[in-house]
Amino acid sequence: MDTAEHVPVWLCCTFLHLTITEFKRHSLSLHSIHYMQQLLSGLLFLCSLSSAPPSVRIVYSGHACNVEEERNTERVYTIREGETLELTCLVTGHPRPQIRWTKTAGSVSDRFQDSSVFNETLHIAKIQRNQGGRYYCKAENGLGSPAIKSIRVDVYYLDDPVVTVHQSIGEAKEQFYYERTVFLRCVANSNPPVRYSWHRGRDVLSQGSDKGVEIYEPFFTQGETKILKLKNLRPKDYANYSCIASVRSVCGIPDRRVIFRLTNKTASPSIKLLVEDPIVVNPGQTVSLVCIATGGVPTPNLTWSSSSEKLPEKSVVKDGTLTLPAISSEDAGVYSCIASNNVGNPAKKSTTIVVRALKKGRFWITPDPYHNDDNIQIGREVKISCQVEATPPEELLFSWLKNGRALRSSERMVITQTDPDISPGTTNLDIIDLKFTDFGTYTCVASLRGGGIPEISIDVNISSTTVPPNLTVPRGKSPLVVREGETVELECLVSGKPKPIILWSRADKEVPMPDGSMQMESYDGVLRIVNVSREMTGSYRCQTSQYNGFNVKPREAVVELIVQYPPAVEPVWSEVRQGLNRPVAMSCRVLRAHPSRVLRYEWRLGSRLLHAGHFDTRDETEYTVRSLTREGYGEYTCDIINEAGAGRCTFLVTGKAYHPEFYYDTYSPLWQNRPRVYGFKLQWTQMNPDAVDRIMAYRLGIRQTGQQRWWEQEITVEAPIQKGELITYNLTELIRPEAYEVRLTPITRFGEGDFTIRMVTYSGEFYSYREFHCSFEEEPMCMFTQDKNDNFDWTRHRPSGDRAGSKQGFYMYIETSRPRKDGEKARLLSPTFNVAPKNPYGITNPPAYCFGFYYHMYGKHIGTLNAFMKQKGQATADAGPVWSLSGNQGDRWRQAKISIHPTSSFQVIFEGIRGPGIEGDIAIDDVTLEEGECPDPPSNLLI
Repeated sequence: MDTAEHVPVWLCCTFLHLTITEFKRHSLSLHSIHYMQQLLSGLLFLCSLSSAPPSVRIVYSGHACNVEEERNTERVYTIREGETLELTCLVTGHPRPQIRWTKTAGSVSDRFQDSSVFNETLHIAKIQRNQGGRYYCKAENGLGSPAIKSIRVDVYYLDDPVVTVHQSIGEAKEQFYYERTVFLRCVANSNPPVRYSWHRGRDVLSQGSDKGVEIYEPFFTQGETKILKLKNLRPKDYANYSCIASVRSVCGIPDRRVIFRLTNKTASPSIKLLVEDPIVVNPGQTVSLVCIATGGVPTPNLTWSSSSEKLPEKSVVKDGTLTLPAISSEDAGVYSCIASNNVGNPAKKSTTIVVRALKKGRFWITPDPYHNDDNIQIGREVKISCQVEATPPEELLFSWLKNGRALRSSERMVITQTDPDISPGTTNLDIIDLKFTDFGTYTCVASLRGGGIPEISIDVNISSTTVPPNLTVPRGKSPLVVREGETVELECLVSGKPKPIILWSRADKEVPMPDGSMQMESYDGVLRIVNVSREMTGSYRCQTSQYNGFNVKPREAVVELIVQYPPAVEPVWSEVRQGLNRPVAMSCRVLRAHPSRVLRYEWRLGSRLLHAGHFDTRDETEYTVRSLTREGYGEYTCDIINEAGAGRCTFLVTGKAYHPEFYYDTYSPLWQNRPRVYGFKLQWTQMNPDAVDRIMAYRLGIRQTGQQRWWEQEITVEAPIQKGELITYNLTELIRPEAYEVRLTPITRFGEGDFTIRMVTYSGEFYSYREFHCSFEEEPMCMFTQDKNDNFDWTRHRPSGDRAGSKQGFYMYIETSRPRKDGEKARLLSPTFNVAPKNPYGITNPPAYCFGFYYHMYGKHIGTLNAFMKQKGQATADAGPVWSLSGNQGDRWRQAKISIHPTSSFQVIFEGIRGPGIEGDIAIDDVTLEEGECPDPPSNLLI
């Protein structure tokens, strides 16, 4: 037996595929590559296996400093910060594997960390240090184990070094003299680790070169910090010192240098705040905090910080002065001025800004505490308490009125203002030996000593009708039964005078209320819940608060809420493919429902009722078609119903054949018959050929890219197709250098199945178009591609119809939901067009084309849609938009037409820019390019 028989065929294919790839990587001529392709195409066909597990290899381009193999075959790719990382995943395998790039390590804030890249090339422009880490390329096609390769990306950088200076003064025990020692510390962030060197003037300082100098690396810095110690300063020590940080030109990173001038006047900073502490102001005032440096050489740099982590957006800092215009309560806090000159420790001084405010005035009534009675009675004592929130609390002033007249403290009317340290913002009025003449309206007035803030007045009525509260649930209001999504009002009736605030909370468990708080206030005893959900089912407690009522034991009641919701079922939607005369079984299962007892089900085909019944103890229902007929194909539904509604399982029973899978591992298998013509060996396998009736033929459609018309023919299939069987068909008479779109559709007794589309291109030449129209109906999107240097991609979509109103139509749009941010851009690139004039003998100067498209820009957060014409050798940014529009344009499709005059091969580019929010998707459809000026004036000029 020949040894070659033991070699897996797919391994042979992989070797040949990579061989051709290597020829391309080493920049062989186009003629040489074609020759190699022709030479190996026969081998590729012989060794091609109809199905093969994936294999994967990572190649790189861009700006690598070095790529090396470490132990355990780990590959390390080193790159300089700010350069472009480009890694490509080369795969083989059939069906064509899905490729996914993922990353581990690195920063959580790294945009790549939150998502995966599903294409062959990973492109990161201007890579940053936090984007280093291990990148994995994973390829899988359902055969065998996924193929995974990884590469570690190490980002190199070197920041400018920083020199800090510290001085120390030591005192000898016997004699009074001072030894002044100075430490110069140099630090720079880097990867790889940095090396430091010191210079005094032009002289290099090294350990032992000067008795007054010591150079060392503290252990705790792990060698990354170099300290220069100057002992007992001498006159020559006052000089310019240079610290040079170096990573030894790794990745071409140059050395970085910083200079510090040490003089006999060098001193750490000192500052002074020309403000009071605290500063008490009224809302709306402008506050200026002045900070000046009173010492320090070199001159200190002054900065401001706030206790709330960052300064208010409206604040202005200039020459050490912080100005806060139109101050509000949110701006209150501690503000600090910090001075630093890299000598000693930074100097810091702080002040507190207090913004005056009065809010939330409340009262409560306390009956005679010495008698166990909740009522107010003549001859007994009663106390009225009044509380407000005040800033600053020490400025709070209270006064009392009775029936509008000032009330003074007396033996029977005792006014006390409690200690602000114990119970801030509270005043009490004790009425001793209550008399009939004491009935009336008592007013508590709160104000601030500084003025400028409106007073708060709280009226409390004391009369024979003043009685403590009583709390009940109205008849028929518990339990409350509502359906999910409705609005419900929970109600407790409060009697008594005055009526207190009602506090609502959950009685059955410690969970937040619908607004997220643990307790909600109500002034009328009603708790209103909008869009009630199933999680809100349970017991709710209403209880009286002491506020605005009697300070007695709280009254409380409980309201039961029952939220009904329709059954949740699975599967919500499922496709079932089956051939004629075969059985089909469908099952619909209940996951949860309320009420769950009385459940019934109804099976239908279309609108025709097939079977109905009630659930007993089971949680699923089944329906079986014993032998499928042509009339048995269609949409089956199972509705599971309770009082709140229905949950629906949908089964689409079809005899459609699965799509064919093109064979891609043969590398560009094209050959040349005549100078202007080429052919292509089309190869494919059929996905799950036994799932439905036998495939009798394939409908082959082919059209030249950019043309509307499809040429179609049938490829007859004589015998049943086996799983994994490789089918071959030769395409001939293809015109050089045109590209073609190929569509392949299997046909069974049921009819047409799912089709697959692929592109056939002639090696690397530009495409020449006389008339181009793209409505994005097919997956290759007319050769449009996503820009790899933007922030996110355009999305192909079909939920509610395209520009023509077709429910089956597609369009392209930008998805602006999270994690997208304001200003992020998505660019869609057309194929490259040759300048193709009508006159075959020469180019008019310059030729004209009419570039048209439809756009849809509806929503309050719409950003900007730009259209560019990028000519060969020109950057997009340099081109400038030929058309631009921003903002909401209404809920309809509009057409734009622009005359363009290219002088060389060109692309058209659509750029969508996200607006300030998520309600701003931009869509495009029906892109056209025709020779000649636009017949109508352009509908939108540059805006």
